[in-house]
Amino acid sequence: MAKSKKKKYILPLIIVVIIALAVMKSCGVFGSNEKLDQVDTQQATTATIVQIVTASGKIKPSTEVKIAPEVSGEITQLTVKEGDEVKKGQLLVQIKQDIYISAVNRAQAAVQQAIASLEQSAARLKESESEYKRSKLLFESGTIARADWEATEANYKVARLTYDASKSSLESARATLKEAEDNLMRTQIFAPIDGTISQLNVEAGERVVGTAQMAGTEVLRVANLDSMEVEVTVGENDIVKLAVGNPVDIEVDAYWGKRFKGRVTEIASSAANVTETSSADQVTNFNVKIIILDESYRDLVEEKNLLHTPFKPGMTASVEIESDRKDSILVAPIRAVSTRQVKDSTDGTTRTREVVFVLQDGKALQKEVETGIQDDENIEILHGIEAGETLITGPYSLVSKTLRDGQSVKVSEKKKK
Repeated sequence: MAKSKKKKYILPLIIVVIIALAVMKSCGVFGSNEKLDQVDTQQATTATIVQIVTASGKIKPSTEVKIAPEVSGEITQLTVKEGDEVKKGQLLVQIKQDIYISAVNRAQAAVQQAIASLEQSAARLKESESEYKRSKLLFESGTIARADWEATEANYKVARLTYDASKSSLESARATLKEAEDNLMRTQIFAPIDGTISQLNVEAGERVVGTAQMAGTEVLRVANLDSMEVEVTVGENDIVKLAVGNPVDIEVDAYWGKRFKGRVTEIASSAANVTETSSADQVTNFNVKIIILDESYRDLVEEKNLLHTPFKPGMTASVEIESDRKDSILVAPIRAVSTRQVKDSTDGTTRTREVVFVLQDGKALQKEVETGIQDDENIEILHGIEAGETLITGPYSLVSKTLRDGQSVKVSEKKKK
């Protein structure tokens, strides 16, 4: 009887102990077999972010004029060589003039012939007009028959038409003469600007092709080497960040280790490499022009006793364009920001949002954030967290994919040190 009564109290006690142990274990009061993910952390803080767009390209003169003849023929005289300084209006190229002189002579003869023809037509018109007026009076007085008067009237009309045609022929002949004279003048090519012969593509004795309606053989280029620019290509994802006037740091391969200052002067409004046959997978780039500021290379000009800049057209350059800058803003490490599917409280839809995980009491708390500009390490946080909060920054695979809101984690020993 006593033994039965003892069992009656022991069984409930065992059950209570088991439940208590289970609760204590789940709360982490004593030994847990669960292996916690180790994480790296870093605090959100205030800092300066300079957003940089990098690109590379070639140096070229800010002003460079390509020169091609407007007439065809043999080059009989080439007055310059590559690198020569020239003044606006200076003779550069002479094309053989023989056929163009002949064309002018023929056109002049045609004009003289047209003048003589017009004079004859004018005399016949004057005579026909007098005869017409006299016949009209005689017809009205009944002296001559209608047929005679109508014949005189017809002769007068023919004389008038002949005179008008002769007048038009003279105008046409004069236009032909003007064209021939212009072509003769085009056999001489003059410098359009003050500058330097940056490229010479022909030699004396070569034949060149050209017309007034379309560009012909490019014979040379005249450039202003006092002002140089870098032309780079920027991808479509970065082009929207740029604006005319953005400051630029420039490195030129020929002057390794030295940085020059520049400024964005022109941003293309259409892509440089897109055609109707371009594929959707093709990278889309835009041309951007950057002027190199002379104060950043003045020491090289003085040191080398140069007339112009120390740069030559075609040199390779890489640039860092400062597209934006913000001081004393809240920032987080880029590796702390990832994306998760978040349920919208207003309409219940699930959307992809940018989030960070804040370490609090050994747990990763997911917080939705709004970001702004970024540099290589940090990204601006506009809303969502405050300075001083501890953010989980790694490992990358954990932060970017598997870390869950409320998950227990452990700061890595390496981080503690």
